[in-house]
Amino acid sequence: MSLADPNQLLQQAVAELSDDRQLHGLLHECCCNVPLPSAPALAEVIELCRAVLFPGFFGDPNVTRCTLQRHMTQHIQRLQPLLAEQILSGLCFHEPKDDGKAVPESSKAQLAQELATKFICRLPELRQTLATDVEASYKGDPAAESRAEIISCYPVIKAVTNYRIAHELLLLGVPLIPRIITEMAHSETGIDIHPAATIGSHFTIDHGTGVVIGATCIIGNNVKLYQGVTLGAKSFPLDEEGNPIKGIPRHPILEDDVIVYSNATVLGRITIGRGTVIGGNVWVTESTKPGQQILQGKKIKSQLKDIIIKPEDYGGL
Repeated sequence: MSLADPNQLLQQAVAELSDDRQLHGLLHECCCNVPLPSAPALAEVIELCRAVLFPGFFGDPNVTRCTLQRHMTQHIQRLQPLLAEQILSGLCFHEPKDDGKAVPESSKAQLAQELATKFICRLPELRQTLATDVEASYKGDPAAESRAEIISCYPVIKAVTNYRIAHELLLLGVPLIPRIITEMAHSETGIDIHPAATIGSHFTIDHGTGVVIGATCIIGNNVKLYQGVTLGAKSFPLDEEGNPIKGIPRHPILEDDVIVYSNATVLGRITIGRGTVIGGNVWVTESTKPGQQILQGKKIKSQLKDIIIKPEDYGGL
């Protein structure tokens, strides 16, 4: 039995793949002749930001105090138009409506330029906060020999840098791009921080792999997490149609000076009081008082009995 004409089969596949009935929610139609944000371009944006925030550690390794201003000028001159271009793509993807009419492309382009400039003007303050994160990581890890080692090697700095960049863009009203930036750090480090989370100064994550911080988390100052920690939500309330209700606070609040050890899970809109210590592998779904220690219960009696092994049990060997 011979096969049908290959060209006919391919045309049929094209027709089925182009069927609008199968594409609900799966098709992105290009808006204003502007494509989706580019992952390679955003990766360059992150590298430029890192080079500005931590000169010499990222970007040109030969920077000196004498060449620092030229270094900054070159990077900012490249960063501003590149970021504006990506913000425009995000704005066109979002396609906000005004009285039922699409916002003109020229207005979006101007807004993208303004947002990119506002973001760059926030970089000095962002660096000051990141400096506290470096300090917390250095002081919190006896294995760290220098702050330079922290910046160069520790995944928490890359992840938190991406998060703080993304959070600033989110506060400016930039759509889509903040989430892409934090997901880039997630892929690179295994640390998943939603850009909408609020995190104070002197924040650190030891090791880091597997940490998850949800969108509505509020984290105070001088908080330390270990690998595998989840700051998540419990079951979601549903609307009348059975869909999850969006935008409600559903993740934990961690007050200042909290420590959460490895693989602990903290769920729901609860408050972990100042100075609380949560031990490893603990499941927490209720608020804690300041200074409380949440640890696993210890077994009072062993379930094992003494075992006496006799030679005959092994055939006398």
